[in-house]
Amino acid sequence: MRKVARALMALGMIALLLSTFAWTGCAKHPNEQQLQQLEETKQAALSAEKQLAECQQQKADLEKQLKAKQEELAKVKTEKSTVQSRLQSM
Repeated sequence: MRKVARALMALGMIALLLSTFAWTGCAKHPNEQQLQQLEETKQAALSAEKQLAECQQQKADLEKQLKAKQEELAKVKTEKSTVQSRLQSM
């Protein structure tokens, strides 16, 4: 009995949902305000994409600088250990 009631309720909800979609529908043509809002949204998206590309480029540059500094540090540490070993051998 409960299964039948739940099935009927589910069918009723689906029918209500579908009728709501059919009743409201979409307008055939957007109005001027909607077009303006669409254009503003498009410009904001393009601006955000440009800013993302700039940030990714900046990140890549910083990663290159970090790698160069790490390599320089490794060279300096090697040189330091070489100098220390020479000083101890004297």
